[in-house]
Amino acid sequence: MKQRLREFLIRHASGGVALAFSGGVDSTLLLQALLRLQAEGLVPDLLACYFQSKLQPASDAAEVVKIASAMDAPLEVIPVDPLADLPNLRYNPIDRCYHCKRFLFSKLVERARDRGLYCIMDGTNADDLKVYRPGLQALRELGVISPLAETGMSKADVRLLATEWGLSCATKPSSPCLATRFEYGAELAEENLRRVEQGENELRRLFPGSALRLRVHDDLARIELPTSELSRAADLARSISSTLRALGFTYITLDLEGMRSGSMDAALPPPSISRQNHE
Repeated sequence: MKQRLREFLIRHASGGVALAFSGGVDSTLLLQALLRLQAEGLVPDLLACYFQSKLQPASDAAEVVKIASAMDAPLEVIPVDPLADLPNLRYNPIDRCYHCKRFLFSKLVERARDRGLYCIMDGTNADDLKVYRPGLQALRELGVISPLAETGMSKADVRLLATEWGLSCATKPSSPCLATRFEYGAELAEENLRRVEQGENELRRLFPGSALRLRVHDDLARIELPTSELSRAADLARSISSTLRALGFTYITLDLEGMRSGSMDAALPPPSISRQNHE
């Protein structure tokens, strides 16, 4: 798998690469692979770009800068405001991910062209192709290359190689955009996004290192945790409830099915799901 990725990158990166970088394990592994090839003289120019927006937790930008700095990787932080520039996103449409990806990656393509880079890459992995991800269509339209998906690397494969390479993010939980915490049709007002961000920060304090989500259904908070943490969450019910009530939630629930990516998509009618998830 490692050799297959190397060969793929050598074929496509010979003219330089602009990489969409989120600081997650997928894009970090890809950035490390490209840096290794650059050290061999096989990638002439490399630029990692992070999109900083209100749809991301505020702490993400500092973490991304820290990761890139530790890797001695060139990073550009691009401030964007998709909610302001794309009014149709405000009420979280089913195809939100398509419009948002199209908006973001169009900016990346433009930035790359200014730098003379014509190969755009992202960290989509092979597992992402099996679930509902309307944003993948936008990537295809813009000619973005997804080396991990193209070489058949699953999330497990990525984590395994990240561990082998000693990357600190090897076990880092996924952290998709905050819009995925809301039902389709719900208003993505900034105060609602920040409320979820604060709630998840408090939950991470209680469950450090755990993959978790705070899903919002109007004034009801639905907490997703690994099933191994459910009994402990029940023991901490009073503390969790008071914390989330202080943020304005009226009802606090613990999802007995546990943490699962894309759970909001379960409400979509089957014909709408071309089975491509945005967690």
